Amino acid sequence: MIKTSALALALLLCAQAQAQEQAPAPDSGKRSELWLSTGFATYHFQSDKDLNGRNPGVGIEYRFSDEASVTAGRFYNSDREHSKYVGLYYQPWTYKGVKLGAVIGAFDGYPEMRDGGWFPALIPAATYEYKRVGVNLAVIPTYKNRLHGGISLQLKFKLF
Repeated sequence: MIKTSALALALLLCAQAQAQEQAPAPDSGKRSELWLSTGFATYHFQSDKDLNGRNPGVGIEYRFSDEASVTAGRFYNSDREHSKYVGLYYQPWTYKGVKLGAVIGAFDGYPEMRDGGWFPALIPAATYEYKRVGVNLAVIPTYKNRLHGGISLQLKFKLF
C-alpha cells in the first residue's frame, strides 16, 4: 500500500508540475480560512460486513491556499473504535467549482491495521465550498482485511 501510495503521490506532483509549465496558474493566492468539520457518513464497498457507516466526530481544517489545507480530528470509525487523523489536502485541479486531488495523512484506531496504531494513507479527495459551508468527499480503498473501503462524505463549516 505504501509503495502504491508513494507512486500515486509522485504522479500527482508530476502532473501538477507539467500543468504549471504549460500555463500560469490563475490567481492562486494565499488564503486564511479555518473550518470546523464533522465526522463522516460512509458508504462501504463491502456491504455484507457489519460496518459502521455513521462516523460522528469533530475536526479542524485550515486552508492556507486555493490548492492546499491541513486537517486534524477525531471520529468513531467503521470498526466501532475511535480514530484520530492528521493530513494535508493537495487539490491542484478544479472542475466546475470542485477541487480535485488527494489527502495524504495518517490515521489510528483501526484494530486490524498495525494493532490500532498510526499508519500512512493517500486518499483521493474532492472538495466543494460555498460561502460558509463545504463538503469533502473521499474514496477510501479497501486494504486486505485490515481497512474497509468506501466513499465518505464530511460536512464542514467556515469559522473565519
